[in-house]
Amino acid sequence: MNIKKINIPFCFLLSFLIINGTSLFAQKLTLNKKEYFEKTGLNVLVFNNEYNGFFFDEKTAGIELIHHGVRTSTGGAVRLQNTPEQWDLIPTLVEKNVDQANKSIAFTLRYDAYDFDSKITVTPEGDGFQIVISLDQPVPESLKGKAGFNLEFLPSAYFEKSYLVDGKPETFPLYPSGNTAIKSSKNKTPQFGGHNTFDDRGLDEYIIPRPLSQGNTLVLAPEDPERYVKIESESEIMLFDGRNLAQNGWFIARSILPANQTGEVLKWYVEPNTIENWVRKPNIGFSQAGYHPDQKKVVVIELDQNDTPLKEASIFEVTPSGEKVKRLTVDTEEWGEYLRYNYLKADFSSITEPGLYCIEYGDQITNTFSIDANALKNVWHPTLDVFLPVQMDHMKVNEAYRTWHGEPFKDDALQAPVNIEFFDGYSMDSVTDTKYKPLERIPGLAVGGWFDAGDYDIQTGTHCRTILSLVDSWEYFKINRDQTFIDQETRYVDIHRPDGDPDILQQIEHGTLNLVAQIENIGHPVRGIIVPRLHQYHHLGDASTETDNLPYNPDLEPYETDGVSSGTLDDRWAFTNRNYRLDFSTVAALSAANRALKDYNSKLADKCLRLAKKLYTEAREIMKTAKPDRYSRWGRFNEIAAALQLYIASGDNAYAERYEELIWPALEESSEWTLSIALNALPHMDENFKKKLKKYVVKHKAEITALKADNPYGVPISTRGWAGNSGVIEWATTNYMAYKAFPEIMDKEDVTRGLDYLFGCHLHSNISFVSAVGTRSKKVAYGSNRADFSFIAGGIVPGVLILNPDFPENKEDWPFFWGENEYIIDIGAAYIYLANAVNELLHEN
Repeated sequence: MNIKKINIPFCFLLSFLIINGTSLFAQKLTLNKKEYFEKTGLNVLVFNNEYNGFFFDEKTAGIELIHHGVRTSTGGAVRLQNTPEQWDLIPTLVEKNVDQANKSIAFTLRYDAYDFDSKITVTPEGDGFQIVISLDQPVPESLKGKAGFNLEFLPSAYFEKSYLVDGKPETFPLYPSGNTAIKSSKNKTPQFGGHNTFDDRGLDEYIIPRPLSQGNTLVLAPEDPERYVKIESESEIMLFDGRNLAQNGWFIARSILPANQTGEVLKWYVEPNTIENWVRKPNIGFSQAGYHPDQKKVVVIELDQNDTPLKEASIFEVTPSGEKVKRLTVDTEEWGEYLRYNYLKADFSSITEPGLYCIEYGDQITNTFSIDANALKNVWHPTLDVFLPVQMDHMKVNEAYRTWHGEPFKDDALQAPVNIEFFDGYSMDSVTDTKYKPLERIPGLAVGGWFDAGDYDIQTGTHCRTILSLVDSWEYFKINRDQTFIDQETRYVDIHRPDGDPDILQQIEHGTLNLVAQIENIGHPVRGIIVPRLHQYHHLGDASTETDNLPYNPDLEPYETDGVSSGTLDDRWAFTNRNYRLDFSTVAALSAANRALKDYNSKLADKCLRLAKKLYTEAREIMKTAKPDRYSRWGRFNEIAAALQLYIASGDNAYAERYEELIWPALEESSEWTLSIALNALPHMDENFKKKLKKYVVKHKAEITALKADNPYGVPISTRGWAGNSGVIEWATTNYMAYKAFPEIMDKEDVTRGLDYLFGCHLHSNISFVSAVGTRSKKVAYGSNRADFSFIAGGIVPGVLILNPDFPENKEDWPFFWGENEYIIDIGAAYIYLANAVNELLHEN
């Protein structure tokens, strides 16, 4: 390391070395069999994860650093903006070459729109690594001064820390406060018919951030040995704050590619400090919500690969006097390796005395948790009391001194245009499948429904799943809890204020109202209803301010209003192409809602069943002529659920016959996805049905046993781009239904283990993934208030995301990873069911 180049004052550097007891001259990076570079305290991933053509930049691609166990840097690639936003143009990975002989990784990126390729080679050098950008052809004329190499750093990893640029000290801003400039938007390609960083109030400009600083040597966090990174280059390095444009922006180190040059055009030397003999602290996984005395209490301890397993763990009781008294010491059991960590288990099931406890492993003592017969009794209350009300569309939602949002989207909705590919998976083909012309107002849609997730669209498929789960909770557990005032007439919700009606019925009614409005006013359920501009879609704040709440009037000028309508084209669009799979899902939801609402809103209940029957007949006709595709089996599976729910609601044996015709082939094809539908039918079928179903439950139990060998938590862990808590909930719920029908095959623990996983016995950390439930829970999440680094009580996040090839992650200090941290309504509804199921099992004796 060249200390003179950095120009750090000698006394500062000396104190840095002495106080932190670490060496800046650590071991060298090696290229491992998993095809990334590693040494103690550092991993350098090189396009192990790619940019996503669906969501564009998810901040999980390119060159990435896992620095002392935390992914602190991402996005190392040639980009076309100083601070790229999520929807800005991304490069395609053309080729990647891992050269084990020369210990290097090279990859080629391409921007098709500009016929522009770049090659980037990463090679260990000194105590860090070298990045070399090579060009076969010069930077295109239109990209001169725009194409550059970016490496992004996680803001929360550098909050309250400093940086040096050519020796000059600065502090990372806690809140974006850097300078910006305005340029004409003529050269910035708009996407999705709108604007990237601004609304459309006549603006023909866009914002560009100015560098916080610039020089040839950048040192991040020189005072912190865990976060210290040095970057050197003969080319100028600029440091930007991406949060000036978007709250989810990162700190970005960037060098512009030189014009009119080929060959090796840019070199960076990157040297992250590593602490000698660094070992990640063990993660002691247990239920933050506590345990029932009769529950199995198995702690899972996650260890760094360089850690030495300890042979014992202990449990202490915290007495009323505050004393910690050791109650039990057990031998740990080595489970083995999973992904990048090693695992131990410690079984404290013999502790059954009610009380407050904590766990000791080595020099770590956990926070406290309870063992009590009622430990899990109320864990679902925040989801029903707070999360679902906050997500209610077309209502003003109040909580004590706080208004979560005013009444939004009074202007719903316009017919979406045809022939468009939209953001968030929305699209329209060449027809509307309705009587409405593009951008014509569809009446009657400003009623009911929930915000799907951390954004403000209505997604009908999610609504259907939410209604089904809520109805199941009502029918199985008769939940009569009333803690929310909901008035459909005045469009007003008041949290923590009883109104005499069961909240769960009011929520079922609210979701159903929107489904019925879609069918009555459009003719069929629709893919969803979403804002028309990207600048609206990434809106943060009060949902009622996302539009002007006045119906669009094409006879008025933009921003002109006559008091009842406006010329502002900000109304949400209904994406109306018909899909028989969605029809079947809606049939199931409406049929279930019919039963739940019979004695609460009989008029709506009758309408649900009438529309469900009509929609089912239409969907079956459409399915006959539909071209087979990769989603065809979901159409069959959705029809099974529709036929079952119609049979239960109507008693018509024709639906039962159709259900039986479909269910057995489906179980053979994919029991993983259809077993729960079969188990749901058991109370309504004869004994012969149960006998035939038994073999599939036996098969399912064998799969559960295999899961215990696959990972130390014994639950299905997703390795896709969206974390897997929803799958864990669905799996545990299926296990509950199977246990109720076949207790001789299934175990209670197959159900409770799923809830333990959600509450903290999981990879990466031990926080509860249900906000405000458990001693330590998710307090920074991707909800509508994510810009405030806050949470919504009762929301359930997706959980631990597995980044290729082996890194589990769930950020607790950065809410903007939706695949890890975004609340979704159907997960919340399914969780309510599972929590009640577990409580029933634990109290059945």
